[in-house]
Amino acid sequence: MSDNLIIYPIPSLVATLLNREKAKGALLTEEEVIAIRDTAPSVALTREDAAKVDERRGYLDIDPENCWVEWQKARLELNAIPEEKA
Repeated sequence: MSDNLIIYPIPSLVATLLNREKAKGALLTEEEVIAIRDTAPSVALTREDAAKVDERRGYLDIDPENCWVEWQKARLELNAIPEEKA
């Protein structure tokens, strides 16, 4: 069963990074993103339970192992202004 466990950030890593970047008022550096990831509250969940949490959240979190690259993509999407509101 331990092979089926994953480390799962709660709250989501993407939400934590977004909040920290807004609080900073500037883009997070790669070092800051890694430090936030490394100290983020997390739990060990089975993949099945993690999928249930993802479903309740309504979105997939970024992968902690690839957080810098995925954060760059996510932050652009999260900060984008829809064309009809521009």
